[in-house]
Amino acid sequence: GLLGLPNAGKSTFLSRVSKATPKIADYPFTTLHPELGVVSCGLDRSFVLADLPGLIAGASSGTGLGIQFLRHLKRNRLLLHMVDIFPMEAQDMVENIRIIEKELKQFSNELYKTPRWLVLNKIDAGSKLEVQEKVTYIRERIKTVDRFFAISAVSGEGCDRLIQSVMAFLESSCRQDDELKHA
Repeated sequence: GLLGLPNAGKSTFLSRVSKATPKIADYPFTTLHPELGVVSCGLDRSFVLADLPGLIAGASSGTGLGIQFLRHLKRNRLLLHMVDIFPMEAQDMVENIRIIEKELKQFSNELYKTPRWLVLNKIDAGSKLEVQEKVTYIRERIKTVDRFFAISAVSGEGCDRLIQSVMAFLESSCRQDDELKHA
């Protein structure tokens, strides 16, 4: 499941890695309902990726349609938290990450504990040095996620590595479930 603030690039990523055609625009709240796409990772290897509308502060207590969107996240084995690393209006990326984390935790501790990877998007919007500085800045301050990825949903840079990692995670997770069922 893809989650994040509005305009983090979730729909662009979904359209990049699947045949889904979500509405994409450069204004907040373009995505009004969950969009699904099947991501193919080779012969007989695929998974469904859910793009959820952007969450905002207060979502867990009913602001906007946040509770409905958070309920959709509970169905996912893995959460990909998309973050715009070059946000508009000089927003602090770490604060943006913490807003989403707070909403997850307030909604459900179980949801908060779901494996979550941080996907730092829009690396094409700056120089390699600027991107590295921002990635380092975030990694030093955010310790609540399992893995970090830096991608550009627009150019595709880093996207293949991310979807292959997701596929490997899901296959491993399914094997573990099968082993538990047969134990």
